[in-house]
Amino acid sequence: MDRLLGIEIKRLCVFLATNQKTIMIHIFKRTLQSILLTALFFSAFQVLAKAPVLSKKELSVAPPRIIRTCCGFGVEVGFAVIPFAKKTDITSREIMGPHTFMGHKDEKNGNIYTRRGGFLDMGHLRDCADWTAYLYNLIKASQTDVQFTQTELRNEGGAKSLTLNVPEDFDDEKIIQLAGKISYDLSLWHEISTWFGTSYVPLVPERFSSFSPEDMYSNLMGVHLGMRAIRSNLDYNEAMTAELNKMLDSLEAVNTEAETFDAMLKVNQVWYTNEKRYPSKNLVLKRYIDLHSDFSPWLVPGYDSQLPPHLLRKPDSTLSKYYELSLKLNFRFPVDSIISERDDRIITNNDFDIFVDFIQTEINKEAVLEKRKPSKKEDKAETKNKSKKNKAPITR
Repeated sequence: MDRLLGIEIKRLCVFLATNQKTIMIHIFKRTLQSILLTALFFSAFQVLAKAPVLSKKELSVAPPRIIRTCCGFGVEVGFAVIPFAKKTDITSREIMGPHTFMGHKDEKNGNIYTRRGGFLDMGHLRDCADWTAYLYNLIKASQTDVQFTQTELRNEGGAKSLTLNVPEDFDDEKIIQLAGKISYDLSLWHEISTWFGTSYVPLVPERFSSFSPEDMYSNLMGVHLGMRAIRSNLDYNEAMTAELNKMLDSLEAVNTEAETFDAMLKVNQVWYTNEKRYPSKNLVLKRYIDLHSDFSPWLVPGYDSQLPPHLLRKPDSTLSKYYELSLKLNFRFPVDSIISERDDRIITNNDFDIFVDFIQTEINKEAVLEKRKPSKKEDKAETKNKSKKNKAPITR
């Protein structure tokens, strides 16, 4: 047996020696074929990258600053002017519906709890994805048509405009990333502006929703999903629907509205209080405003996962040199207190971090003042003691 095996090995060695050149050519051809197929795959992937196809007329009119109704954080929160009405914005995978660019009545948005990504505001998330898709189209148009280098956006705390300065040789991937960066900045401005009194409904302040626990994480998740949908070779709406489902799988979303409701109840009186009514600024107790590093979600104890929390990478800050968001702020913003050296009320996206730091300082001051306030029990005890003193007999 060993002798036969030795003979076969010798024959193989002779074959390899005499056919070495032919074998090497065959291996080279197969390797080159694999490389070409891989290159063609990724080339097709780039060519087929899809966002909604928008006409010049559609591009010339910016989307509404709020496309979908924002989802309030909390459950069973009342209204100051409607005594018996209560608001609970919760949805589930079963009822949230497919994605539609710029929204549709079939979308049932609300908050969903995930074990690795915390609460997700599906309204915020979808809005940021759609803004990313719109901006992708706008940036591409600006490379060939100068009229799209300057766009007037909807008023939000003042007149707002976008100026693009994108090199002609920017490839598709860089355009997608730039669209995501601008979309993120616009979502950040929305949180900043609502802190200072900007509101969707006139005379109804929205400070209660500014930097609420789920907002910025949901916004950035929407940016990432929008970018993925644009890279897909599917129709944008179909791609976004698929990305939403993949994301909810990956983040281990709960299955029912009841589970999200229960998770919300567990952070009542900790992250928010439903003892306050809309639009009280004291409704939200904890605000997600640490934006200097990649985003980590806030998780509710008792909903554990075997996997770590899902971190979200912020857009590349170096992309800021290719655009400018300019705002002429209204009287609600104390510009002199925030940027003392500024002579006018015009700011850009490069000033947003200064405004975030100012808001963080205000939040810290409010927290100190809140700690100094006596509790309700202490108030009642003090009132009771005063009452007893007033009723005590007068001795002479």
